[in-house]
Amino acid sequence: MNTKFEAGINIAIKIPKNKYESTVAFYRDILKFDVEERSINNPTVSRTHEVKFGNNIIWLDCVDNYTHSETWLQLTVPNVEQATKYLQSQGVETCDEIEQLPENMHWITDPAGTVFNVQQRG
Repeated sequence: MNTKFEAGINIAIKIPKNKYESTVAFYRDILKFDVEERSINNPTVSRTHEVKFGNNIIWLDCVDNYTHSETWLQLTVPNVEQATKYLQSQGVETCDEIEQLPENMHWITDPAGTVFNVQQRG
């Protein structure tokens, strides 16, 4: 199967609620990045801020039930269904239960537990 994975522009940092305000302030006030709060309707993310990070976007996501932060990355593919079949043939299962996603996207993890969002290249 000839599936080509590419890095997407989105990086999400899942931040425990008790560290959220100080983390937003770090990016905004210390690093002086453009930081803007965005509305979000997600059962596991209570707030989110968008940070322009060069050609990428960091999403600072406030998660009420986390005890430590995690960094999640975006992968883009030409065809999500083919990529999913390829990943499964390599022993990589989707784990879409970790956070709500639109259709035709999947969550996967690497062996170390890093979370990746696999979605259609636009």
